[in-house]
Amino acid sequence: MKKYLLTLALGLMWITFANATDPAYVKAIQNQIDGMKTIKSAEESQAVSNGFLRISEANTSEWLPIYYAALTQTTAAFRFDVNKDQYFDQALELVKKADQVAPGNSEIAALNGYILMGKISLDPANRGQSLSPEAMQLFGKAISLDRENPRAVTLMSQMELGMAQFFGQGPEKACGMARMGLELFEKEEVKVDESYILPTWGKMNAEQVAGACK
Repeated sequence: MKKYLLTLALGLMWITFANATDPAYVKAIQNQIDGMKTIKSAEESQAVSNGFLRISEANTSEWLPIYYAALTQTTAAFRFDVNKDQYFDQALELVKKADQVAPGNSEIAALNGYILMGKISLDPANRGQSLSPEAMQLFGKAISLDRENPRAVTLMSQMELGMAQFFGQGPEKACGMARMGLELFEKEEVKVDESYILPTWGKMNAEQVAGACK
């Protein structure tokens, strides 16, 4: 009887994740986001990513858990001594799944482009020509879907700055977009409260580009 009650309780616990407005679902996402902030190794990163995927398995109609799993993999590829191509490829697979759940989503398109930026950075000479246009197209799509998305504008500014440096051109366009990105981050910060679970990352990227403009 006790075993039956435990099984029932566990089942009901997962059912509570079914609605994205449910406090249990929000709390689960928040816990994993908090975990992202304290990651210090590739192993910890994988554990957090797996946590997001477990939430996703219980909430197949929600894009955020898959998105955050992809973001965690991407950040780990940039930060740690891992097989970076493998991490970026895994992130690409996850972001494709997120796009299937929520097609036409600005955040997903921007993250997709960011992952491609990571792959370009591993071999600019051989990958830049083929992947840069795709990344730029994704950032353009993300901006068109939501002109208030600071990550879309900021990541576009990073690409613009890199291309300007590569071709020996001025950074004016990149600098303007970076400043716009910082303004959008300020507007976004007003919305953020303790129950906010949508993406908020990227301000440091905008500050880095803007810093290169001084």
